[in-house]
Amino acid sequence: MKLKSVLLGACSALVLAGMASAETLTIATVNNGDMIRMQGLTSEFTTANPDIQVEWVTLEENVLRERVTTDIATKGGQYDIMTIGTYEVPIWAKQGWLVALDNLGADYDVDDLLPAIRSGLTGEDGKLYAAPFYGESSFIMYRKDLIEKAGLTMPDAPTWEFVADAARKMTDRANDINGICLRGKAGWGENMAFLTATSNAFGARWFDEKWQPQFDQPEWKNTLDFYVKLMNDAGPQGASSNGFNENLALFQQGKCGMWIDATVAASFVTNPKDSTVADKVGFALAPDTGLGKRGNWLWAWNLAIPAGSQKTASAEKFISWATSKAYAELVASKEGWANVPPGTRTSLYENAEYQKAAPFAKMTLDSINAADPKSPTVKPVPYVGVQFVAIPEFQGLGTTVGQLFSAALAGQMSVDDALAQAQEVSVREMTRGGYIK
Repeated sequence: MKLKSVLLGACSALVLAGMASAETLTIATVNNGDMIRMQGLTSEFTTANPDIQVEWVTLEENVLRERVTTDIATKGGQYDIMTIGTYEVPIWAKQGWLVALDNLGADYDVDDLLPAIRSGLTGEDGKLYAAPFYGESSFIMYRKDLIEKAGLTMPDAPTWEFVADAARKMTDRANDINGICLRGKAGWGENMAFLTATSNAFGARWFDEKWQPQFDQPEWKNTLDFYVKLMNDAGPQGASSNGFNENLALFQQGKCGMWIDATVAASFVTNPKDSTVADKVGFALAPDTGLGKRGNWLWAWNLAIPAGSQKTASAEKFISWATSKAYAELVASKEGWANVPPGTRTSLYENAEYQKAAPFAKMTLDSINAADPKSPTVKPVPYVGVQFVAIPEFQGLGTTVGQLFSAALAGQMSVDDALAQAQEVSVREMTRGGYIK
């Protein structure tokens, strides 16, 4: 018994020593469904890499952006891996804030990444500074049964005029059905992602070629008027508090006739485990107004390593695992191919099993490929970005304008007042930033 106790004690000591020597990665991420699923699969990684432990910090979208921006700008060092968007990657890489991902492994296959997504994550030196966990554009998700009940047929490429008419006809307040659910929550990546992409279709732009703000122009007036009136007529109560996750929940509960948002939502609204309308969902391209631009954006949530990290090797190992082809196969084996993180790899869209399981696959890919960050608007602009402007000042400015537009939706100010204040604050910030000479 003595020998057995000694052996057990020695084994316990070795286990504890192993745990003590394991490197812990702290990962900041957004509380979206695909990231929640990744957290549930983390043990697959740590079992294969017992020298690495993982701690998650999961935050609401606006809070995540604020925290990681503050941390990286101040060299706080709280996080070893950050979940950041297509907006931040090129800006932060240029500022020397991110580690180039040079060691993702021989079988990672960087060339398999969709060109539209990869280009937004590549620095001026041609190196990859973040790996895409999922990519997206935006499109229309709609209730086929409610469209039919309204006596309409959804075109593959509808106009905003058709969408607005359909939304009003599908609205049934007595049965808690809103014709349309759209983002209203303030934030440069919340309501302003949707409204900026929508404004492109209406011929609007944030700035002209000389960086003069354009909120005093009729195209923005038409955009915001149209949006507020449509939401008042056919949107849910309290829409000014609704972002991606809130509208996802409403749609899954059968309370939205249409929802125009991220293509990544398609697997969630068609999953019968979570969605009460899973078998009734159709898809269409984001709407246009006949001016040549649709209101579809281009985005990816990506994993990146802050510069100065002391755990680069372990962090790259995790990033390689989480954004690999093998990870997609792991999700497919546990959740089915329809639930694999979309929008990042060519091979996924060539996979017959995925095409069969995901009726939204082709339209997602078409929407991603149709978005043009270098020419996002009807009139010429000096900036890159579809639903954002790729300058450092946009994060603060976009959120301020988002607060004004959210207030207009909530009826706390008029559309004209919101636009006038957006113009004023934009002129001030662009002058301060040296853009306006």
